[in-house]
Amino acid sequence: MTRKPNVVLILADDLGFADLGCTGSEIQTPNIDQLARDGVLLTSMYNCARCCPTRASLLTGLYPHSAGVGHMGANLGTPAYQGFLRNDSATIAEHLRPAGYRTLMSGKWHVAGDFMAREVDSWRVGDVDHPTPRQRGFDRFYGIVDGVTHFFSPHYMLEDDSRVDVFPDDFYFTDAITDKAVGMIEDSVADEMPFFLYLAHTAPHWPLHAHPEDIAKYDGVYAKGWDATRTARHETMNAMGLFQENWEISPRDDQVHPWEAEKNTDWEARKMATYAAMVDRMDQSIGTLISALKRLDQFDNTLLLFLSDNGGCAEFMAEDGWAKFFPDTTHDGRQIEMGNRPDVMPGSALTYQSYDKPWANVSNAPFRLFKHYVHEGGISTPLVAHWPKGIAPSATRHTSCHVVDILPTILEVTGATYQSEVGGHGIQHCEGESFLGLLQSGVWEREQPIFFEHEGNSAVRYGRYKLVRQHGADWELYDMERDRTELTDLAGRGGAVEEALLKRYQDWTQKTGVEDWERQLPKLLEAWGLTSVDG
Repeated sequence: MTRKPNVVLILADDLGFADLGCTGSEIQTPNIDQLARDGVLLTSMYNCARCCPTRASLLTGLYPHSAGVGHMGANLGTPAYQGFLRNDSATIAEHLRPAGYRTLMSGKWHVAGDFMAREVDSWRVGDVDHPTPRQRGFDRFYGIVDGVTHFFSPHYMLEDDSRVDVFPDDFYFTDAITDKAVGMIEDSVADEMPFFLYLAHTAPHWPLHAHPEDIAKYDGVYAKGWDATRTARHETMNAMGLFQENWEISPRDDQVHPWEAEKNTDWEARKMATYAAMVDRMDQSIGTLISALKRLDQFDNTLLLFLSDNGGCAEFMAEDGWAKFFPDTTHDGRQIEMGNRPDVMPGSALTYQSYDKPWANVSNAPFRLFKHYVHEGGISTPLVAHWPKGIAPSATRHTSCHVVDILPTILEVTGATYQSEVGGHGIQHCEGESFLGLLQSGVWEREQPIFFEHEGNSAVRYGRYKLVRQHGADWELYDMERDRTELTDLAGRGGAVEEALLKRYQDWTQKTGVEDWERQLPKLLEAWGLTSVDG
């Protein structure tokens, strides 16, 4: 009997489009690069601009608002913004389990409501508004339920339904979730069951934590600064013929000063070196997973998908801002120096920093803007697909698709049925479209437009055109085949195309329950105990 194909879905966290070797980076990612060479690299895969909206969409085949995570984890009072997966949505695991699949998850969940990291004793993990992976179709789970963790000293972790309280001295989250995932796969193979593994990394999301030996590999690499690094990546992309055209790179972000004006160059270079080390270690862990699949004779019949949940993150880790939400001591009582302090070099367990806007601008080359926004820098991810028994190695492909399309693609690969009812709840119709044809033959076009909305940042892409705006700003129109770096605004000159895109977007917002961000923001600030979004 022919064994059903396995599926491994690997999600990076806050990885920019240009952070892989196969997309022009100087960061060493040989394992992902090899998957791309032996499989397919999609250059126009889109995410939802932020961690948990993307994860909700990825898991359910629905847009984030339809899945219940229109913003983040806070419950803002409507089904589209309840902050956790709705009961009329079903995860990939809930669709695959009836088809005989062992469903496995290791890593970051983050689709289950808000959790304040400094208040773990009051968490209601497993309640109806804080569902765990095991309550949403996964047979096994190891990882975190919230959105971010200390890589050396997590504040809260689960293994299946039990909290993990003891961590070895050499614990590192990226390594640990991979090791657990390998064990889960070994059990599935021993039981002769096909498996679906969702390996959801927190790397390279802040805090900047990495092994010293990995950081040392990038010592001096970023002394040339962000301008030179960004230019070098763009030139490498063009030399590779990565895109269908060698678009002009977008200018340095207007809130980023030139490298020559930077006073703390050693600290800044160390931040990026640590970030690179986190990406490097993630790639090493993927190599460990690949070796295990080969050892278990599963590699050829496993569809491997790799992508990122949003673009590079420009968030500044201020001591009195984001950092105040997270524990300032390790599990063994050591004090952590919180925030982006130039007098503290990042990387060790006793620091808590981010790499900030200048380096995020490098990660997202050649595109504009960052995580949170729906210009290309915030929503573009490479997608690497590899499946020796089902996908022949082929050229890079540029047709646009979206994370909402991943679930129907996996269902087509596995032959599983989209469930109309799960746990007594009727399930919404899938909003994605399988792109298996794109992977196998390159002949595929999405029938429906792709929609985006996050914090009032809005967009719709259909075919070659994209209508986009930042919250509070005017709409912009771009021809994405000629100008994907969004430098030549065609708004006001788009005629019927422009009008049709706007009408499509407005219809979609009404259908999915998108609300004006000005109405939602006060609710969010109240839920988070803030007076402004910057804390």
